[in-house]
Order: sequence, then C-alpha cells, then structure tokens
Amino acid sequence: MTDQMNDRTAISSDSPTVRDNPEQNRFEVLVGETLAGFADYRRSEGRIDFTHTEVFEQFGGRGLAKTLAAASLDEARAQGLAVRPYCPLYARFIAKNSDYLDLVAEGDRAEFDLA
Repeated sequence: MTDQMNDRTAISSDSPTVRDNPEQNRFEVLVGETLAGFADYRRSEGRIDFTHTEVFEQFGGRGLAKTLAAASLDEARAQGLAVRPYCPLYARFIAKNSDYLDLVAEGDRAEFDLA
C-alpha cells in the first residue's frame, strides 16, 4: 500500500502538460511523463472538430479535462482554426468560458447550444 501511495503522490505533484499528437489526431494531457487523457479531433481546411475527450479514471478530479480543453482551444486559436465542439465536454467548456465562443462560427453555434 505504501508503494501505491508514493506512486500517487509522485503523479499528483507533477504539473500537467498538453501536447498535440497529430499522428493519432488528438491532443494529450500528461502528468509528468504519464498519459492522463486525450481529446480526439478531425482537422479539415481551416477547422478542427473535437469529437471525444477522455481523462483516465486514476487522474479524475484534478481539472485535467479543463486544462486539456483550454490548451487545445488556445492552440486552435493560434493556428486560426474554427472549432466545432461535437464532444459535449468542449461544448460545455465553451459555454462556460465565453472568451472561446468566437472560435465557433456564428452559423454553427445553435447546433452546439451555444447561441
């Protein structure tokens, strides 16, 4: 049991990082060097569609999904990409963080309850 607790402590003390993994069409969130979750996407000309997000159970409750969403949306903005949040997590995140609403084309917002 002590070893497990030490492992958890070591993992929880590392700051999360987010990276794009274009070979697998996903953004990944890591805690230390450990993959903690991902956000799948499809890219097309001038657009990125977020389709599914998952944070692994052992990393739950740490706000990693929010970290992942914010970092990947910031990257979409930096690349000048429009966003289509098919993943409900992304749609909720954008609804709660209106500074990202401009990434969703005005004509697409009603489809994602972002009107």
